[in-house]
Amino acid sequence: MADLLDVILPVFIVIGFGYAATWSGYFTGALSDALMKFTQGFAIPCLLYRAISTLDLGQSFDLATLGAFYGGAVTGFVVGTLGARHVFGRPWEDAVAIGFCALFSNSLLLGLPITERAYGADALEANYAIIALHSPFCYMVGITVMEIVRNRGGRIAALPGKVLRAVFRNALNVGLALGFVVNLTDAPVPGVLDNAIDMVVRAALPAALFGLGGVLYRYRPEGDLRTILFIVAVSLILHPAVSWGLGHLFGVTQSAQRSIIVTAAMAPGVNAYVFADMYGRARRVAASAVLIGTGLTILTAWGWLSILP
Repeated sequence: MADLLDVILPVFIVIGFGYAATWSGYFTGALSDALMKFTQGFAIPCLLYRAISTLDLGQSFDLATLGAFYGGAVTGFVVGTLGARHVFGRPWEDAVAIGFCALFSNSLLLGLPITERAYGADALEANYAIIALHSPFCYMVGITVMEIVRNRGGRIAALPGKVLRAVFRNALNVGLALGFVVNLTDAPVPGVLDNAIDMVVRAALPAALFGLGGVLYRYRPEGDLRTILFIVAVSLILHPAVSWGLGHLFGVTQSAQRSIIVTAAMAPGVNAYVFADMYGRARRVAASAVLIGTGLTILTAWGWLSILP
């Protein structure tokens, strides 16, 4: 147990530092936003570029691995959406935003550092393969379903354009795309540029975790507590459980299974709130699910790590 806590707690202590700094007034909300803008718009895209540009694509992009993770994610989205609609009586637009919370686990800021601390940097290939598709896949699913719901009975000719604009406007996806270009073309990159990118990459995750703490301070628990707990249960229990079963069914490797389950077992990411805010639906519930889910991940991550081989 002590070894598992040594893996998990440092990640959440850094988040706690950011939370405490913002709570005390030492770090303002504007500074938290600026730090997150730096990490999400520049440092983490550099990290993703570096990871994808050097990844063995043929070995890492295994259909069984991706199928196990995203099968669990889609199950979470469907259960979250239908549960919000038929169990909690939310309007369809709210239900889709709630389903997106159950779909979008925090693969980057929580899943990546916890996997690295638990199994080492060499165990991250499957994580990067999942992350490479995560934002594009989740936004395509969420935006497509939301636009269909919003345009019931109307024309959906503009739907592909809306989806593509939302996906490729994201800086993370730009970093991923550049990484794929360099990887597939074997384009030479000047050494000085490589060194500069490496300097930025080293700052990416610690700065992002600290900034996440500041952002979470502003997400006060509000809204329907039963709905929030439902989202958290789907995210932290159902998604990894389904992915666990699919991983065994598809015969994924032990290393890939670890990455799949740890990533699937993470709380909803900040993008869950971004999606809800983008459509103005279920914002308080989404924000509270991110905050409460992140706190409870300390316990659930320990549980999943304790049963993984």
